[in-house]
Amino acid sequence: MSTLLALDTATEACSVALLHDGKVTSHYEVIPRLHAQKLLPMIQQLLADAGTTLQAVDAIAFGRGPGAFTGVRIAIGVVQGLAFALERPVLPVSNLAVLAQRAYREHGVSQVAAAIDARMDEVYWGCYRETAGEMRLVGNEAVLPPEVAALPADASGEWFGAGTGWGYAERIGVSLSGQDAGMLPHAEDLLTLARFAWERGEAIVADEAQPVYLRDKVATPKAR
Repeated sequence: MSTLLALDTATEACSVALLHDGKVTSHYEVIPRLHAQKLLPMIQQLLADAGTTLQAVDAIAFGRGPGAFTGVRIAIGVVQGLAFALERPVLPVSNLAVLAQRAYREHGVSQVAAAIDARMDEVYWGCYRETAGEMRLVGNEAVLPPEVAALPADASGEWFGAGTGWGYAERIGVSLSGQDAGMLPHAEDLLTLARFAWERGEAIVADEAQPVYLRDKVATPKAR
């Protein structure tokens, strides 16, 4: 049975989760600006509590963004360092998908409009539908002004809003069945999505792990 480690530092939350011997354990803290100091000790404690070591890990999953630039870079730096040392593959997972998966786990909702406050008067936006327990993207993820955010063209039924981007709810022209604007990504849900990806054979080598900011055109101009 596979042992998978998942970690996320893309928002104010810092969390880690472990699948070992078929059991999931996790640790989650909201600790803005302390991710770099706390992440490795959290991983070490989680492994110790599960009675295992890094060497037993088959792959490492991480929140690849979108989210805070610094936070996403911390996750990728730690993941690449560990994966190179262990010679293990990695599993990048969208932080918007992680939010949708958490909403499914905690609220039982099958259609989620996930939104993360992107600052600069914009939100990171993605819409997800549940299929066999996995929240899957419908359409594309984007960064856009709240007023431009919309459900997929084929949207029907009830939709739930998840994430800090819903702090702009009065400016987002989407009708919801409910919302949780305080929700942050949790590594437990990242791990769930990573397990689906792992079973599909979607792991990649560590040096292919890339952040997804959705603002790449602004943050890193394309090479000519």
